Order: sequence, then C-alpha cells, then structure tokens
Amino acid sequence: MGKHSFRRLPMDFRISRRAVLAGSALALPALRRASAQQTLEFVAGSLGGGWYTMAAGVAALVRDENPEIQIRVVPGGGLANPTRVNNGQSQMGWGIDAFTAAAARGEEPYKAKHERLRSLGTGYSPTEHNFLRRADGGPADMKAILTQKGVRIGCPQRSSTDEMTLQRILKFYGTSPEKIRDEGGRYLNGSYNDIAGAFGDGQVDYLYAALAKPAAILTEIGQGRRQAKLVEFPADVRKHLIDTYAYNQGVIPAGTYPALQDADVPVTTMDSVILVHDTLPDAVAYAVTRTLIRAKGARLTQIHASMGAYDPAVAWKYAGVPLHPGAERAYREAGVMQG
Repeated sequence: MGKHSFRRLPMDFRISRRAVLAGSALALPALRRASAQQTLEFVAGSLGGGWYTMAAGVAALVRDENPEIQIRVVPGGGLANPTRVNNGQSQMGWGIDAFTAAAARGEEPYKAKHERLRSLGTGYSPTEHNFLRRADGGPADMKAILTQKGVRIGCPQRSSTDEMTLQRILKFYGTSPEKIRDEGGRYLNGSYNDIAGAFGDGQVDYLYAALAKPAAILTEIGQGRRQAKLVEFPADVRKHLIDTYAYNQGVIPAGTYPALQDADVPVTTMDSVILVHDTLPDAVAYAVTRTLIRAKGARLTQIHASMGAYDPAVAWKYAGVPLHPGAERAYREAGVMQG
C-alpha cells in the first residue's frame, strides 16, 4: 500500500502542477490586456503650445513600440507640473530645469520640498523666451516697453513658467502686473492661442511666451496681417535671470522667423525635463526612456524641431532631481552612462 501510494503522489503532483501552469498560461493574456488598458497621464503645457505637441508625439511613439503603455496627454504648465507629478495627480509631466530643481529643494516659488519627483533626463527641448512687439510704433527696447504707461501685454496663465519669468523681469524693472493695470494698461492671461489671437486683433500690443523654436504661434503671427518684431533680452536682464534663478541664455538665429527678425535675437532660455513620480514602475520608466533614446535624431525631430537637440550622452546628467532607476537602466544599456 505504501509503495502504491508513493507512485501515485508524484502523478497527482504533476497533474496539479500542469493545472496550475495551464491556469497561469490562460491568465497571461488577461494580465496583458489589463496592463494594456492601464493609462498613464502626461501633464504637458497649454493647448497650442510646443509642449502639448511634443507630449502627444512622445505618447504616440511610446505606444507604437510598447503597446502595453498608453499615455493620455492633458494640459498643464511648467510652474504647476512638478507639484502635480509630485502629488501623484499625473504620473508623468514636462518640467523646466531651473523650476524643477527649485521644486525639489522647496525654494521660491514653491513652499515645500517635492521629494517624490524623479526624471527621465533633460535636453528634450531647449526653450527660448520670446518677447514680441508691435512694429507700427512705440518703443523698441524691453525696458521702455514694460515701463511705459498704458502698456498692453498678453502672456500665458499664472500656472506657467512663462508668466512667472515675465513677473521676475517686471520686478527687475520696478513694475508689476498690478502696476500695469493701475496705470491703465492691460495684462492679459490666456492660452497661447488666446494671446496670439489677442495680439492679432489688436487687443494687446506685446506678447510674452516661452516656446521652443520654431513656435507655431510666432510663425502664424509672422504670416498674419499685423506686423510684429521680436525684442532682444538686454544683457542685464539675462544676467539677472541667470545669477538669481539659474536660467540660461541663447539666441534665436536670424531667419528662424523671417518676418519677425532681421538678425540674431539674444534671449533667455531654459530646457525641458521629463518628470515622473517615484512610484512609476521601473519597467515603464525603462521602456519609455529606451524608446526616446532609440528615437534620437530624425524621429524626435519629426515630432518637433527642438527635440533634435536631445542627446542621451548628457541627458542623464541632470541633477535637479534623481534619475529614475528604470531610466538609469536604459541609459546604461545604451552605453552612454558610466560610473
């Protein structure tokens, strides 16, 4: 009896093991379907802006190579995005290098340390600050424009880095949105499309927006009926923003917007970071980063010309927030990250 039982037990075990394996195999498609149905939220910029276009392009690129990863793009702003991602409201988001570092440290304009932020690297889209003026009269230099009584200017919403930067420039010149309004001027906030429309209709005479070149709204304004010109950022303003807030500087090369400039235009610049929450699974962060690394060059440039600047060899070096472990794995496998 003992011998007979000894022989049957392995058979029962094998049958049981087969059943478990068969059940697991049947469950795998369901697990894959569940994974594919999980959607990540990517908070970008305003509708009509470069960030929104780029986020949508990244989402499509990632989906093509990783069908199990679905990314939904929602509007946002550079100032608010780090907080949104840090709080887990969005799993991914665009951030600005200097503002993201300030958020991580809990420095102005943020009131608390953002400790849940991780990055997939930087350099995805060097972004120029653009200041546009009417070309049919009025002052031509930045200080004279912003300190004149009755100035009418449009800029993005308060949750944006564009508007925060403009406020910093106004403060440097001893003025403010409130002072502009008190003196009979207009300080209009809206989406990029809204403020471009307001400029074209003559509701405002000046426009401020941080957009990577070539910016669609600037190209459209250049082709519109109202003549306009780009205003250079004076050296003292660029230095102040660099020394005080860790911005960068660069130029809009002559010919970028033929109708809006006659030469290179010196400007303040910043760069884009892809932020993620620290709970984003390593496998997802790895897959997204690997896809972006593989798309370096022509494929990213097809999404937006500014994304041609992405260089994996330096992207991982951003120190404003920690690199996500999944992204680190992707950069190491690509052979661009050592140490």
